[in-house]
Order: sequence, then C-alpha cells, then structure tokens
Amino acid sequence: MRKGELTRAHMIEAATRLIEEQGYAATGLKQILSESDAPKGSFYFHFPGGKEELGAHVVEAYAEDFAQRLDAIFLMTDDPLAAATASLDFLGAQLVESDYASGCPVLAIAFEMANRSDPLRDATRAAFELWTHRMADRLVAAGHAPDAARSKARMLLCAIEGAIVLSRAYRDPAPFDDVKAQLPALLQP
Repeated sequence: MRKGELTRAHMIEAATRLIEEQGYAATGLKQILSESDAPKGSFYFHFPGGKEELGAHVVEAYAEDFAQRLDAIFLMTDDPLAAATASLDFLGAQLVESDYASGCPVLAIAFEMANRSDPLRDATRAAFELWTHRMADRLVAAGHAPDAARSKARMLLCAIEGAIVLSRAYRDPAPFDDVKAQLPALLQP
C-alpha cells in the first residue's frame, strides 16, 4: 500500500474507532487527524467532501468488514441458529472487552445523521441492506421462504443493534443473552 493510501486507511480506521466510541457529531476532524497521525492538509485531499464523505467511507468499510465476519461464521456452520448465536457471542465479547466503549459506527451514524445527510443515510441504508441480504440468503439456504427470511434477517439485525445499545446503556452483556434466548423461535423455518 502506498503512503497516500495508507494515510487514507489510517484516517478511516481512526474515524471508525472514534465514532464507535463517541458518535459521529462528537468526533472532530482534529481528533481524527491526531489519532491517525495524518497531516492536516491530507484530509481534504483524501476526502474532498469533508467529514460527511469520510463518514460514508467509514460506513462502507465497516459494513463490508462485518459482512465478511458473517460469511466466515456461516462457513463454519449451515445452522442459522448456531451462526446467529456465534455472531452475538462475538459482538457481546467485543463490547465487554472494550469496557462498553465500542459500538456500531453504522448505527451511530444512522441515528445521528439519517435526517440531516442524504449521503450518510444512503450509506447506512446500504450497510443494513447488505447485512440483511447476507443473513436472508443463509436463511433461505436453510429452508426459509424468501419473504420470511428477509423479515427474520431484518428482525435479527434490529435485535443485534438493540442489544448493542442496551448493553452499552446498562454496561452489561445481558441483552445479548436475551436475544440469544429468543433466537430459536425467530429462526424456525
């Protein structure tokens, strides 16, 4: 990776981590530059659309990373219940390990910016659609009807994102356990 590409990647990584922890609005450009060790002039070179463009790249990168994690989990098992449980276990452990600081930058950006920025709303919608589609495909492969699979995948995504929010608020992983307890009923074909 060339120096410019590396600088850009570091800014996206730093912004992702900061948005996970403190949200989009509370994450400033100065802080992103400091955390990424990037020179000030390089920000607008890499992101001429400013923070909004960077935010869209954060969403796209995180969406693809999480989609790859879902794919990897589904490669380990054809059982949607086992895959969903493993996903929840991973996310819950990640939250606990970060002392409830990390979250989902896609959720944070969607919550804060969906009514203020069309590009960020479009990026977050695309991320949620990607995850829903990946999970729905696996449910169809396991015998679920396509419409039911999409609805169940969206419900599972809502439950995952809600578990993240509640776990952070309570500083307790119990919401992940609550979701896991309801999975058998949700994921029956």
